[in-house]
Formats: sequence, structure tokens, C-alpha cells
Amino acid sequence: MGGNSPCASCKLLRRRCAKECIFAPYFPPGDPHKFAIVHKVFGASNVSKMLQELPVHQRGDAVSSLVYEANARMRDPVYGCVGAISYLQNQVSQLEMQLAVAQAEILCIQMQQEPHGLPNQVGVEAVVDHDQKSLLFSGDNLQQYLNFASSSNVNVIQDPLKRVSLDMT
Repeated sequence: MGGNSPCASCKLLRRRCAKECIFAPYFPPGDPHKFAIVHKVFGASNVSKMLQELPVHQRGDAVSSLVYEANARMRDPVYGCVGAISYLQNQVSQLEMQLAVAQAEILCIQMQQEPHGLPNQVGVEAVVDHDQKSLLFSGDNLQQYLNFASSSNVNVIQDPLKRVSLDMT
């Protein structure tokens, strides 16, 4: 900053911090690790060029993004942020599947507890609607589906009309 204490980038690069130092507002002297990791991943010259090309009001957000991506690259050098996003998307998919299976089990229990039941439950087969990728279940077919769903990678979404939709993505 040109004052008593140079910014973290000038300190790490062992140079004099000028008043117009582009790094000074974003890499304070009290947080040297922040610049060190960005410098290691992107290089000081590249970061300087990126910041100079941006309007001043966007530079803070850009530095935050660079720091986040640099940290992700240190944890996962190949995929960086994409690896973290992919991992979280897989977790969401698994949790959606668990939720769908739990909802189907609740539906099965509710159907078993209904006093009047469904007519002709024993002979009714699952009806497949290929255009909407959905199955309509009754009786034992639902239990067979539950066994299949818990052992496959099919995303299951249930609507209130006791229709179970399959999203084969």
C-alpha cells in the first residue's frame, strides 16, 4: 500500500509495495496465506492481468473466486471446484433416491393399512407409460419395485396420485 506494511503479495514477492499496487486492496498484510495459494496456482502475473482487465467494482468478487478455486485446486489438483460440485451432486442424487425409497415404503405401508384395499390386487400388473417414463403399482408389484429401486441407480420421484415416476438420467 505504500505505507509501513506492504501487502501480502508484495511481501511474498519481496518487492516494494507502491501506492497503486493492484494487489493491496485484496491481499492485506495480515493474511499472507490467501495470496500465497493464489500465486501458487495462478501466478502473480496472471492474477495481476486478470485484475487489471476487470472494473474496480468486480475485482473483490474475482479475488474471492480465485482464492476459492485455488483452495479447491490444492485439495484436488485435477478437478478443482468441479470435483467438489460433482461430489455434492452425487450426494444429492443419493439422498433423493433414499427419500424416494422411503416415500415408496410409506406408500406401501399406507396401502396395506387401508381397510377397503384395492380391487383385484393380486392379478394387477405394473402399467408402463413409455412417454412419461412412469409406472403405476399396486399390491405386491410395489414391493418388487422397492427391491429394484434400492439396488439400482434410478432416480424415483413420487406424486400424490400413487404414481411413481422414473427419471433415467
